Amino acid sequence: MPCGQQESSGGGGGAPGRFVVGVDVGSTVVKCHVYDRAAAVRGSSCRKVEPLYPRPGWVELDPEVLWSQFVGVIKEAVQAAGLHMGQIAGLGISTQRATFITWHKRTGKPFHNFISWQDLRSAELVNSWNKSLLLKVIHVIFTVLHFLTGNDRYLAPSFLTFSTQQTSMKLSWVFKNIHEAEEAARKNNCCFGTVDTWLLYRLTKGSVYATDYSNASATGVFEPFTKCWNPTLCNLLSIPMSIYPPVKDTSFNFGSADSEIFGVPIPIMAVVADQQSAMFGECCFHPGDVKLTMGTGGFWNVNTGKHLFASRRGLYPLIGWKIGEEVVYLTEGTVSDIGTAIRWAQDINLFTNVNETEKMARSIVDSQGVCFVPGFQISVNDPYLCASFMGLKPSTTRNHLVRAILESVAFRNKQLYDIIVKKVRIPLRTVRADGGVSNNSFVMQMTSDLINKKIEKPANADMSSLGAAFLAGLASGFWTDKEQLKKLRRIEAVFEPQKDSEEYKPAMDTWLQAMKRSLHW
Repeated sequence: MPCGQQESSGGGGGAPGRFVVGVDVGSTVVKCHVYDRAAAVRGSSCRKVEPLYPRPGWVELDPEVLWSQFVGVIKEAVQAAGLHMGQIAGLGISTQRATFITWHKRTGKPFHNFISWQDLRSAELVNSWNKSLLLKVIHVIFTVLHFLTGNDRYLAPSFLTFSTQQTSMKLSWVFKNIHEAEEAARKNNCCFGTVDTWLLYRLTKGSVYATDYSNASATGVFEPFTKCWNPTLCNLLSIPMSIYPPVKDTSFNFGSADSEIFGVPIPIMAVVADQQSAMFGECCFHPGDVKLTMGTGGFWNVNTGKHLFASRRGLYPLIGWKIGEEVVYLTEGTVSDIGTAIRWAQDINLFTNVNETEKMARSIVDSQGVCFVPGFQISVNDPYLCASFMGLKPSTTRNHLVRAILESVAFRNKQLYDIIVKKVRIPLRTVRADGGVSNNSFVMQMTSDLINKKIEKPANADMSSLGAAFLAGLASGFWTDKEQLKKLRRIEAVFEPQKDSEEYKPAMDTWLQAMKRSLHW
């Protein structure tokens, strides 16, 4: 469904509380789906997110525009379903992670726009900290502590490195560069919030100020071992501890949206970070379950159950969700610029419709040695990596360029999967894929070949919306338990390995060489 349009699956009616709403506030779109008890979509709406680029490397979102889009898609989806707001049992909100805003506690006025997780304004800070003597000393101290105690809690700080994707450095930048925020924080009048916190605050007219464990754990400022905001890190970066919201369960009654917004008070029954929400929507409830989301970025998540694996190079521990006494942990690896690269290729007219790319890639036997390197490679953690095409020839066509972009997605999936297999000592089960790029069968088949594993694709690729709806439905009693949710899963396609991964080795070796030449630009 194109953004800006509404879609109905027909048939409104039904008694009050017969439907749940799942909203996904992503990096490129805000989507809303209305679900019935069979988890079938009854109505949808979608609007494009328009990022702001005030300076090179800066990526922001206008909070008022985002708020308007959020409210708009909910109203449109409910209308498209032929329903009225009083028939909604609960609202679940999934949001992009580590995008944040700060505002004045008394006035509610933001000090700046949302600073996106994609923003690179902290690149110099990140670089200087990662090279600093202090960080090397911290590594030594915690390496010794881990050796003496064997406690995994000390393992993560023993090779702590900062990234531009984390909230911590950008938050430090805010207090160094925005005087009003720094002054308000000194007077205990500054509020920090990721997208979920800001939406909760606006929905309840300022009466609810909170986040959940999944969103908090994705900021890089929250300690998943202790389940608290990290005072040591905040002291290190001169970030005041007074700015953080209380942390609540993921599936939880957060209160109701003010009746002035939708005409009736709608219960807000879940807030959750988008990747954890997609994990829940895919019903990856068991240790070893693997979820691969290919949207704006690429995210590999492994359910590690009750065990929290300390951060290891390229992999990060997260809280998946907390429901009552149950806390589920995940290990995550990420790659950037998947959907972004494909969208860019469309913007420069390499193709007209994204559905053409599979056919273009398959129309040639290989990329003819052409390699595409994306703009940021998380495993190398180099914010100065240069996006580039290499190996261009007079015979290079659009088809070769498009195939090279799609191959780069599969190669990075292979890289990250190998790290997961090596570092996460849990037998991995079936991989479940979602996100817009999972609709590309060329990428899916090549990834399955490279990792030599079966990949399932659900009938509905919008797993973040579904996960938020599932969590809201459990909190409101709309669905009874996770066993019931598992029965609602619908698989559209299964990709099984068809080629030996060794057949791709020459092409992947060339791509790795191209990537090395693009570092530290």
